[in-house]
Amino acid sequence: MAEELFTDPTASKEEQYDLLLKQIASLCEDETSQVANLSNICAALKTTFGWFWIGFYLVDKEQKNLVLGPFQGPIACTRIAKGKGVCGTAWEKKKVLNIPDVNAFPGHIACSALAKSEVVAPILSPLGEVLGVLDVDSETYETFDVTDEQKLKQLCDWIGTHIIQ
Repeated sequence: MAEELFTDPTASKEEQYDLLLKQIASLCEDETSQVANLSNICAALKTTFGWFWIGFYLVDKEQKNLVLGPFQGPIACTRIAKGKGVCGTAWEKKKVLNIPDVNAFPGHIACSALAKSEVVAPILSPLGEVLGVLDVDSETYETFDVTDEQKLKQLCDWIGTHIIQ
């Protein structure tokens, strides 16, 4: 079965997100594989926005760290401790972090020197437990805004109730 993603580059960023979020929900509704769904979500985000790196880090409860999950982009850090870097800090604080200049973030973990800005949204279970994070990197400074923060949070809230068990 062929899957196709409809994008509209002439639409506003908010409209692009709204269209994308509907398509992601439809794409994932009949698939039970968490890996397949998270992989397609990364591909859909990459296709729509073209960011440098998009991926998931999932909480490994036994190791007590984030472990690399499905992603699109160059190779990445494999494990991140709670409270370390942007991803670990978003996990610890349970909130979206929008970093306009990653070099100015204390303790930033540079998986790639090409990344200049980053937004990380935690994925919360219905009970408020962090299940993972969505990490998005850009090759330019100050890429992400409030719309990105809000829409990626909306996506992660949906993932926490529909995709990650």
